[in-house]
Amino acid sequence: MHELSVTESILKIVLKHAEENGAEKVLTIGLKIGELSELVGECIQHYFDYLSKGTIAEGAVLEIERAPIVFDCTECKHTFQASFSDTKDFTCPECHGAKVTLVSGREFYIKDITIS
Repeated sequence: MHELSVTESILKIVLKHAEENGAEKVLTIGLKIGELSELVGECIQHYFDYLSKGTIAEGAVLEIERAPIVFDCTECKHTFQASFSDTKDFTCPECHGAKVTLVSGREFYIKDITIS
């Protein structure tokens, strides 16, 4: 259910930037969402459709890009990608070390806004 508050924030940011740039209509909004964020794209679009009614963002399409889960091994410096199902075991596939740093996967930001 936290998608609702996130979507409210997205809409507020989009409207602010669109109005500052003299937009008549917001056409698309590009979002980057990390695989670890637990945000559901369909829910965000649903809430966005509801919340944006009567605004210049009504009808805008959310283009969601998922950021993969990527780690750096602090022991051997190997960079590797992990799947969500691997989240219980974040060991390096090269050296099997357990000291890893998350590089990607928790992102959530607006990449771009297309206006007319």
